[in-house]
Amino acid sequence: MSGTICRTVLLIEGNAQEAASIREMLHPLGSHTFELAHVETVSEAMTHLTEHVVDVILLDLGSGGVVGQETLRQVRQAAPRVSIVLLFSLAAEPMARQAMRDGAQDYLIKGEMQSQELVRALENAIERKAIEESLFEEKERAQVTLDSIGDAVISADVEGRITFLNLVAERLTGWPAPEASGLKMDEVFRIEDATTRVTIPNPMNQAVALNRVGHLPTNCVLIRRDGHEIFIEDSAAPIHNRIGGITGSVIVFRDVSTARALAEETIHASQHDFLTGLPNRLLLNDRLGQAIALAKRRATSVAVLFMDLDGFKHINDSLGHLVGDKLLQSIAKRLTALIRTPDTVSRQGGDEFVVLLQEIGTSEDAAIVAKRIIQAVSQVHSIGEHELYVTASIGVSLYPQDGLDAEALMKNADTAMYRAKDLGRQCFKFFKPAMNIRAVERQKMEEELRQALVTKQFELYYQPRVDVLTGSVVGAEALLRWTHPERGPVAAIKFIPVAEDSGLILPIGSWVLREACGQAKAWLDQGLAAIPMSINVSGIQLQDATFLYEVLAMLEETKLAPGLLELELTESVLMHLPEYAQSALRYLRDLGVTVSIDDFGTGYSSLSCLKRLPIDSLKIDQSFLQQMNGSPDSAAIAIAIIRMGKSLNLRVVAEGVESVEDVVFLQEHECDEAQGFYFSHPMPADQFADLLRKRTLYCAPAEEKYTHTMRALSKTAS
Repeated sequence: MSGTICRTVLLIEGNAQEAASIREMLHPLGSHTFELAHVETVSEAMTHLTEHVVDVILLDLGSGGVVGQETLRQVRQAAPRVSIVLLFSLAAEPMARQAMRDGAQDYLIKGEMQSQELVRALENAIERKAIEESLFEEKERAQVTLDSIGDAVISADVEGRITFLNLVAERLTGWPAPEASGLKMDEVFRIEDATTRVTIPNPMNQAVALNRVGHLPTNCVLIRRDGHEIFIEDSAAPIHNRIGGITGSVIVFRDVSTARALAEETIHASQHDFLTGLPNRLLLNDRLGQAIALAKRRATSVAVLFMDLDGFKHINDSLGHLVGDKLLQSIAKRLTALIRTPDTVSRQGGDEFVVLLQEIGTSEDAAIVAKRIIQAVSQVHSIGEHELYVTASIGVSLYPQDGLDAEALMKNADTAMYRAKDLGRQCFKFFKPAMNIRAVERQKMEEELRQALVTKQFELYYQPRVDVLTGSVVGAEALLRWTHPERGPVAAIKFIPVAEDSGLILPIGSWVLREACGQAKAWLDQGLAAIPMSINVSGIQLQDATFLYEVLAMLEETKLAPGLLELELTESVLMHLPEYAQSALRYLRDLGVTVSIDDFGTGYSSLSCLKRLPIDSLKIDQSFLQQMNGSPDSAAIAIAIIRMGKSLNLRVVAEGVESVEDVVFLQEHECDEAQGFYFSHPMPADQFADLLRKRTLYCAPAEEKYTHTMRALSKTAS
C-alpha cells in the first residue's frame, strides 16, 4: 500500500514451523506492513542486532534453550530501545505477566492468537515504546533544565509529600533528593520570620487550598538541614491534571542572602558617614523629622546641637589627612558614648557634627549635654605618636521655640554655633532671633565682598616703618581698605574674617599682592628710595597649593626684585603651617623675599620653633606698648622679645608706637624699627610717595627726666 511504513520485526523462535506460521500471519493477502527477520537462538539475535536496525522483537521465551527472565534480560541489554512482544504458552501466562513488569511491552499466547491480534500487538508495542522514549526525553530535558537554572525547585503531591528536588534545591535545603522524596514538605522546607522567629506556613499549602499562585512574606529565612539560615524569596503554584484537577504543587525559590546583604550595605552607606560610621545628613534629617512628630504628640522638646571643631584644620594640614581622619573617629566615639539610646550623633562633613536630643524636658538638659561634649572633646586624643588637642564650639536650637521643622532647627543651630565661635570658641550658645540678623548681615557682606572685587572698591593704604634711632623710612606695610558705595569705609576687622570663611581671601589676597608689588616698583621707577613692601598673608593663602607660583608670577609680572618684598604672617599661622607651606616660604626666602612674624607675643611659639621657621624679623604686638605705662609685666615682655630677637639675629619691629615715651623705650632697648600713629597714619600711595621724598620722619628727642624714669622701669621689668 502506497505510503504505508514498513516495520522490521526480529523473530526469535527455535521452532521452524512456529516461525513459518508467524510469517504467514504477518503477511496476509500479500500485505507488507511488517518485514520479518527470523533467528533461532538468542546468540544469533545478538549478532543480528549489532548489524541491523529493527523496530520490534517478537520473542518466544522458550527458544534457544534459554527461558524466562534471563532470556529477556539478554535481549533488552542488546536492544534497550527496541519494543519487545513475548510469545508464551497458555501454561506460562504467570511468567508472561512478570516479564511485562521486567520491561516487555506486550505478550501473546501461542496457539490462540490471530493474524490481526498479532499485527495490532506489534503496532501497539512500537507506539508505546515511541511514547516511552518521548516521555523519557521530555523528562530528561526537564531534569537538565531544572538542574541548570539558578533557582531551587521542589514539587509535592496533593498530600504535601515531596516528589522532586532539583540540584539547587538539594544544595539550599541540605537534603539529597532520594532522602527527601516522600517526606512532608514541612520536614524539608522549614521557614521562619527572621525577626520574630515565628514559623511561616508553607506557601504550597496555600497554593493548593486557594488554587492560585502564592508567595512567602518578606523577611523570611529557610532553616537548612544543618541549621544554617538563608534569606529566600519564592513563588508557589498548584499543579493541575488534564481536566483541571489539582494533583500537587511546586515552589520555586532563590537564596537572596547576598543580594539582601548588598542592599542593606548600600542603604547603610547611603545613610551613614563612610569615615565614622555615624548617621549622615540624610539620615539625621529623617530622624529629626520623626523626633519633631513625636515631640508634637507628647508635648515635649527636641534639641539640635551643631558642633564645629576649633583648630582641626591646622592639625589636618600640618599632620596630614590620615591623622585628621583618626582624630575625627576618636571624636565620634566620644560623642556616641555621651548620648542616650534614642538620641543621634551625626557627622555632617568635614569637622562638623550634629547631636539630636529627643524628648528633653528643658533647655537645661541640652546645656548639660553641650557642657559634657565640650569637656570630652577637649581631652587629649592619642593618635599614634601624637597627643592632640582640639576644642568644640556648639550652637543649640530647640523645638518648638526655635523652629517647627528640621530645616529651621538645623539652620538656627548652625547660626548659634558661629556666634559661639565669634565669642571666643570652646563654648556653646543657644539660638536667639537676633543671631539671624547677624547671619543675614554676614551673608550680605560676603555677597558685597564679591561685588567689591568686580567693581574695584578695594584700595591699598601704606604705613611707614621707621628706623628707631635715625627716624628714616625703611619700609612700607600695605593695608587693605574697603570703601562701600553706600556704607562708606568698612573696618578690616569686620570683613577679613568673612573673606577667610568664604574663601574670598584668595582672590582678594591675589589682588593685594599684585597691587602692592606694582606700587613698590612704581615708586622705584619714580626715583624714590628702594624700601621693602610688607604684605599680610593669611594662613588660607599659604596653605593654597598655588601660593608659591602666584608670588613668583607677581614678581615676574611687576619686575619687582624679591628683596623688596616682605611677607607678614601671624604667629598662630606660622606655628601650624604644613610642611609644604614651610617649604614654599624657604624657597621664597632663598630668592631674597623676607618673612616676618606679625603680632608676636600673642601666640604660643617656642624658641625652638623660631629657630626652625624661615623668618627674618619679629613684630612686637602693639598691645604690649599700649599697656606698658600701667603694667611692668608688659614692659618686661617687650624687653624679652627684643632680646630674644637679637639673640636669634632677627630684626625686631615694634607696632602701635603712639608717643614719644614709646620711642624712648624702644631706643633704650635697641629695638630696630617701629611703626605707629606717632610717625604716620596709613595713607594713599601718592601721599606715601611724598613721605619717601622726605626720607626722614621727625622723632622728638627724649627728655632727660623721662629717659631716667624709663631706664629705671626697664631695669625693674628685666
